[in-house]
Amino acid sequence: ILGSLPGEASLAARRYYAHPQNQFWALLSPGVGRDLVALGYEARLEALLAAGVGLWDVVATARRRGSSDATIRDITRNDIAELAATLPHLRAIAFNGGTARRHGVRQLGEAAERYTLIPLPSSSPLHTVGLAAKATRWSALAEQLARS
Repeated sequence: ILGSLPGEASLAARRYYAHPQNQFWALLSPGVGRDLVALGYEARLEALLAAGVGLWDVVATARRRGSSDATIRDITRNDIAELAATLPHLRAIAFNGGTARRHGVRQLGEAAERYTLIPLPSSSPLHTVGLAAKATRWSALAEQLARS
């Protein structure tokens, strides 16, 4: 699962999706078959690893005011294509939000054709679509994980 760039709360906590209102862990719970919200951070990461899920960002560094992806400037990208090439069992890449998808697909280039690409609505509290609507779209990730 690729995000764009961690928000202020995540950067301060040095943990992915640390903002208490971010819905990432709740949205991903059905896909991994565990209540990730109820677990501590290290146990969450262990559950993701056991389910064959990795986390990274399409943006390595950038300038940004606040946590909104709309304010990201001066981007240095992570080499998504290089990472993907080192993962022979990688079958699908999910993008948490439109910014991650736009940058990630561009960074993958022609390599994108080798993977199932799963665009997901952002789990961010700044993305105001309700949890139920997001969960419906995130179920595509759960379906992909069930096939793996």
